[in-house]
Amino acid sequence: MYAAFWNNKLVTAIDEAEKVKNALVKKKKNHYFCPHCSQEVQLVVKAGTAYFRHQPGEVNLAGEKDEHARSKNLLKIALMQAKFSAQTEVTLASGQLRADVLASPRLAFEVQCAPLSEAEFNHRHLLYRQNGIKDIWLVGKRHYLTREIKKSQLIFFRENKLWHNYYFEINPYQKILRLKFNVQREPLTNRIQYQSTNFALSKSGLWQLWHFQPQLITYNVNPRAQKSYLQTQIMQKSTKGLRIAAQLYQNHLTIDDLPNWVYERFRPVKSPDNITLFLHQA
Repeated sequence: MYAAFWNNKLVTAIDEAEKVKNALVKKKKNHYFCPHCSQEVQLVVKAGTAYFRHQPGEVNLAGEKDEHARSKNLLKIALMQAKFSAQTEVTLASGQLRADVLASPRLAFEVQCAPLSEAEFNHRHLLYRQNGIKDIWLVGKRHYLTREIKKSQLIFFRENKLWHNYYFEINPYQKILRLKFNVQREPLTNRIQYQSTNFALSKSGLWQLWHFQPQLITYNVNPRAQKSYLQTQIMQKSTKGLRIAAQLYQNHLTIDDLPNWVYERFRPVKSPDNITLFLHQA
């Protein structure tokens, strides 16, 4: 790839390589981001050419710590500019809980860059609730949504009337908050559709976020593709295929007995597949 985002500007690998060659970039690692998936990419200069490539898949704990620290600090500054008495690393609940950013006595932000189990999330979320504090979770690049949802991401979803199912991401290097909203899951697969908007990590960006009223769009799905996916899962005896085949057998049904809506309706992200929903209603 020959172009990437740096400081919210699209730059070319050739230009950035020239800066390095001319020592315009010294003792400082620039953070570049893919214009397609927003993941961090690396500038590579060799053999008279330059390009960007995605980072290796290994876990970079040092990188996550830097991402976490930068995110907390930028969020604190933005909240203070918005007249909140924000503080970082505040101990709560008699020492059982430490808020990444406490915006006010009733509002806290958690920035999650490292892995997190559902049990640990539930423990922390419950402590916030028991202490009368609303907790808003922002996730780092490890947890960024793609078009295929992961089970580990489900804990970070919230829902309201304006945004429906929504999800917050933070990018301290681009200094943005990213809201992914109107998130819906395909009838049977783990693929999702969503709308996305970026907000500056600043006083004005927070104001725009708090007053954001989007126009929600309606998604389309291919029922034939959903049915084909189901047939493949059953034929290949995947975990999902075996489970659904067993459900159908127990209810004396075949794939052809299922109503059309099973293949046509999107579902909330935390909802089971439409076949399970149908069988529970039967």
